Amino acid sequence: MKRVELLAPAKNLKAIKAAIGFADSVYFGVDNYNMRIRSENFSLEDINKVVNFCHDNELKAYLATNILVYDNEIESIRDLITRASEAGIDAVIIHDIAILEMARQLEVPFHISTQCNVSNSLSAKFYENLGARRIILARELSLEKIKEVKRNLTSSEIEVFVHGAMCSSVSGRCYFSQDICGTEEKSANRGSCVQPCRRRWWVREEEGTEYIYDGVRFMNSRELCTIAHIPELIEANIDCFKIEGRMRHPHYVEVVSKVYREAIDAYYDGSFSKKKAGKWVTELKKVYNRGFTTGFYFKRVTEEDQQHRSPSNLSHYRYIRVGSVIDYKPPNTALISLNNGYLAQNDDIIIMGRTTDTYIHQKVEMLKLEGNEVKKTPRGTNKKNLIIELKVNGVPTTSGADKIYIFTDKTFGKDYILP
Repeated sequence: MKRVELLAPAKNLKAIKAAIGFADSVYFGVDNYNMRIRSENFSLEDINKVVNFCHDNELKAYLATNILVYDNEIESIRDLITRASEAGIDAVIIHDIAILEMARQLEVPFHISTQCNVSNSLSAKFYENLGARRIILARELSLEKIKEVKRNLTSSEIEVFVHGAMCSSVSGRCYFSQDICGTEEKSANRGSCVQPCRRRWWVREEEGTEYIYDGVRFMNSRELCTIAHIPELIEANIDCFKIEGRMRHPHYVEVVSKVYREAIDAYYDGSFSKKKAGKWVTELKKVYNRGFTTGFYFKRVTEEDQQHRSPSNLSHYRYIRVGSVIDYKPPNTALISLNNGYLAQNDDIIIMGRTTDTYIHQKVEMLKLEGNEVKKTPRGTNKKNLIIELKVNGVPTTSGADKIYIFTDKTFGKDYILP
């Protein structure tokens, strides 16, 4: 039996590392030619390194080139796709017909972006006949409509979003950001949305005196979460489950990919249950979320699918920076400068840096202070740094570039929340 593919987002190499072992594939952007320009993205010079790293770790690599394109950009994008093809990219994700034509000329496999808003079988067949290997369907389709589109395709696969941020407009094809900012440089269709839909708004009828919405975030959609419905989605013969989140923390990528991998595997081995689904939802609530909705899969979206209270994160968990890596002793010991709290055995920690590619997520197994193993360290402060030996499950960058974070719902020391 062909198993459904799990596709994870990646804003940087750390996020790709976070997906290893859980996702089957990752998608990422290069420079400005994708729908997440404000994400870190990779440079053109990175593309060989990124694709090779993915393939070395049994991940398929998909390049997002899903923006609208202008004439002065065509040759640059052609060069990008050529370089991606030479690097061995598994597919490019496209929206603009110009890029589709380039992909066909260069014989590069391509996927049709959800930006194309494919909502019916005739549209899907149109792209299939043009050679699309996969079609990422519009997010506004019900599961029954998705089944119908799949039944009417011959060769193209279908992909749907299963988790992550939702746009209040049609599959993200929105001019609200551009309109309110007064410039195409803030266009959602060019990857630069400022998300005005997440804000509070006051709305009343032209002739009315009472507000219909009085300072309410009525366009602020909750996050898509389909973890409890994985069996129905697999049985709809969907080929790929996509996680949204190319602006999200690598740890988010890891947690969400891990949970959906467990759910998919549980379906195939016959152990999927409502009890497990409840535990998975609890895990998903720990990382960034605006509350959850099942989107359009099973019903028409209503006000209850909007998050009126908060424009951003509802999770009570935070990343607390407690120290930094100052040295590494092979095969597995790091010297830690502890200056913002304490460490204890079994703490859930993340080692990473803003300017490095390090991503190590582990439980604290062994701690030493002044050569003696301890279960819990004293508190380190800026005035009194403690030098701790820590067993690490990877090779960190030294000289203070890599930081140590505890992921917790408790607060101590100074909170340092990564974007």
